[in-house]
Order: sequence, then C-alpha cells, then structure tokens
Amino acid sequence: MEQYEPDRLSAAQTAATRRSLSNGRGALSRRSLLRATGAGALTIGGVAGLGACGIPPAKREGGGPASTDHSAKEKRVVFSNWTEYMDVSEDEKSYPTLEAFTKRTGIQVKYTADINDNVEFFGKIQPQLAAGQDTGRDLICVTDWLAARIIRLGWAQKLDPSNLPHAFANLSQQFRSPDWDPGRAYSYPWTGIPSVIAYNLKATGGRKIESVSQLLDDPDLKGRVSMLSEMRDSIGLTLLDMGKDPASFTDDDYDGAVARIQKAVDKKQIRRFTGNDYTADLSKGDIAACVAWAGDIVQLQADNPDIQFAIPESGYMISSDNLLVPAKARHKTNAEKLIDHYYELPVAAQLAAYINYVCPVEGVRTELAKIDESMAANPLILPDAEMASKSHAFRSLSGEEETAYEEKFAKLIGA
Repeated sequence: MEQYEPDRLSAAQTAATRRSLSNGRGALSRRSLLRATGAGALTIGGVAGLGACGIPPAKREGGGPASTDHSAKEKRVVFSNWTEYMDVSEDEKSYPTLEAFTKRTGIQVKYTADINDNVEFFGKIQPQLAAGQDTGRDLICVTDWLAARIIRLGWAQKLDPSNLPHAFANLSQQFRSPDWDPGRAYSYPWTGIPSVIAYNLKATGGRKIESVSQLLDDPDLKGRVSMLSEMRDSIGLTLLDMGKDPASFTDDDYDGAVARIQKAVDKKQIRRFTGNDYTADLSKGDIAACVAWAGDIVQLQADNPDIQFAIPESGYMISSDNLLVPAKARHKTNAEKLIDHYYELPVAAQLAAYINYVCPVEGVRTELAKIDESMAANPLILPDAEMASKSHAFRSLSGEEETAYEEKFAKLIGA
C-alpha cells in the first residue's frame, strides 16, 4: 500500500489540470451545451440530491470506526458521476435506468453529476479518505489513472463477486485486467474512452487520413492538424506509430515520442493542441485532421457526413472511467448491486445509446439495435473484435514519472 502524503502538484500537473477543466473532458461537451439545464442533481426514489459542498471538513486526529455495511437496513446508495454520463428522460426530470433499479430493488439512489475533473474531485474526497472517514458517497466514477491511485492508497473497498454476477459474466475482454487492478478486484468500467484519428473529408480533398505519421508529416496537411492537450492520448498514439507499446515504454521511448511531435511543431505542421474544442474547427474544415475522442466524433457525424474517423494500423489508445466503492462507504452491497445493474444487457444498451462512448458490456449489440441500429453498428460505441484487439492502454505512472512526463509535455505544447 502506498504511503499517504498530501498531494503537491507540480507546475506542469497544475497546468494539465487547468487544460482539462477549460477545454478537455472536464469541459462541457457539445451535447451538454445543447441540453444543459443548470440542474446539478436529480432525485431518484424520493431522495434529495447530494450537494458538492455538503461534506464537513476532515478531522485528522484519528481514524474512524471500522467499515460497517448498512445496506440491509438502509435501502439507499449515494452515487457521484461525471456530467452528461447518465441517460435522462425526455422531460429531463428523471434518470430512467436509475428509476428502474429503484423499482426492482427498493434501493433509493441519490445521484449527483458533481464530477467535472479528476483532480478537482479528488481534492473534495481526499481529506476524508486520508482521515479514515466516510466521504458521503457509496459509488464514484473516476478515470483509470485516478482509480489506480485510490486503489494503491488503500482507499477503495474490494468488491464482492457474489453481488456482481452480470458484471463478472458480461465485462468485455479488453477491459478485464488493467495493470492497476488485475482481475477487476476493486473496480468496474463505466465506459471506455477511445482516442482515434478524425478528419474532414472535404478539407482533405477526399483523402483518408489513417496514421499519426500522416498527421505529423503530410505536407498537404501543414497548419491544419491538431493533437490533444491530454498527454496520455497524444503521446500514446505517437508511441504506437513509432512501434512502441504504451503499456511498457521506457523514458527513452517517451522522449522519442516528444521529439517526434516537437519536429512537427517546429515545422508548423501542427496548428494547435486542444481539448474537445477541436470539434468546431474540424466541422468547419479549419482543421483537416486531428487526434480526437470517439464520443465527440459520434456526435459530430450526426450533423456532418464529411467527418470520418480512422483506427491506425498501429493501434489506438483507450482509457476508461471506472466505478469504485470508497473506503468507509456505508452501503457497499447496495453499490455493488447498482454496478451489476448496469451490466445487465438491456440497461447497458439504454445507457450506451445515450452517452455514445464505448460500452464495456459484452453481448449488448442486439439490445442496442432494438433502440438504434446505427449505434449498434458503430464501432466507436461497440468495437468489433478486430478493433478491440488494436486498443492500447497507457501504463500506470509513478508520481515521479507523472511529474517528469507532464513537464516535458507542457513544454512541448507551450502550456
């Protein structure tokens, strides 16, 4: 177990956090802007929403009592998630899949979309976790690198497989055993987040753009290329293009990828590094080709048939947002039942149809086709076996590595 020390972010890590909040995955998506209601939470099963400020300051004089599961007597579960990460009814007043869970189990769900950024959210719950106290949440959804840290620190509860029959049986093979949680003892993925190549067919003159080498070297694309300001995505895809494995690269490999991108920066091949604000430029054709998040591309293609994507022959990057039960959570069994609910095929299909990211549930295609045949056929939502085999995850980093790598990446992108 990693020894806890208060986090002190380096200047580069702080800059990376600000990038995420302003225009990365922590920013409002296009769909968020179109459908934002201003409501921070909805109540399911008659329970009031959890406010982001409703947790008292941590008391650091000693640990709390041993964890006790109150699920049997308290039929409730508190769930914190990202914005736009849950299916919403047409009148935007309820969450259908959560309502179905409450109706079937009698367990009320206090659901709040209060996660906008991993680092920001970790700052909310870290004092309680470090002090051995209940965070006020039974289930949280965080990106893989933060999930790895929470597990490493001993701040996540080990899951009981007997409460997760559907999750255990239906979890897609590509998500089954990340290096930070082998065998998924502590976590289950909520969704997968692929990073691929996207291009505007009109802006490329009808040419396909299918490799990072084209992005970085094709003179016809000069000044009309963007890459993501998220280090793991842009560096990961470049490592793959160089024949290196993002799951086992060395410091020299990382430096080689930075140098490869730097060369393209120096010759002004790359227009800029972006969060999801590349979408407007890609649609207009100001950006001809870019590194992109698959969820954005699914949404863009609905409005613009010229937007295409490519899976490089060398492979693509995938990360995941993951469900964890924090240490000292009061309702562990209820939380496990809720996780399992989202691995039942009809429920998984309903969620996937709404959020448009990779569904981590195997065998959901038939159910999704009942809702929307085009989504069921979209490999950005349901990768086929060939596409799944090309996915790669960025390996876990130590604190020292993360600081060093972010500093080099920040210098590269001018952050």
